Amino acid sequence: MVRVLLDAHFSPRRVGKRLAAAGHDVLAIAEVPAYAGLPDERVLELAAGERRVLVTRNAKDFDWITRRWASRQQPHAGVLLIWTRETDEFGSLVAEMLATLEKIGDQDAWANLVLAI
Repeated sequence: MVRVLLDAHFSPRRVGKRLAAAGHDVLAIAEVPAYAGLPDERVLELAAGERRVLVTRNAKDFDWITRRWASRQQPHAGVLLIWTRETDEFGSLVAEMLATLEKIGDQDAWANLVLAI
C-alpha cells in the first residue's frame, strides 16, 4: 500500500477509485475544495507533509521543482511524473501507474524518488 496524492489533473472517480481498489490510500486535490488552485510548490509540500507520493501530469514544472528541492536537500515522499500521455489512454495509464507503484513497493522506497512514465 502506498499513500498517493493525485494532482488536480486526475479525477478522483476515474483514477483515484481504481488506485484505491488496488489497495492504495488515495487523496485527490480535486476532492478537497480548500486545495483548489494551490501553487505547484505548495502541492509538493502538502504531499511531503502527508507522506504521499505525488502523481502529476505537470511533469515540466515538477521536474524543475524536485530538482530544486534535491539541491536544497529538502525531502519529499516521492513523485510520479506522467509524461506525454493523453486522456484517451486512460486504461493503460492507470495500469502503468499501478505497475509502477507495485514495482517500487512500500512507502519508504519512494522517499525522494522521482520517476517518469
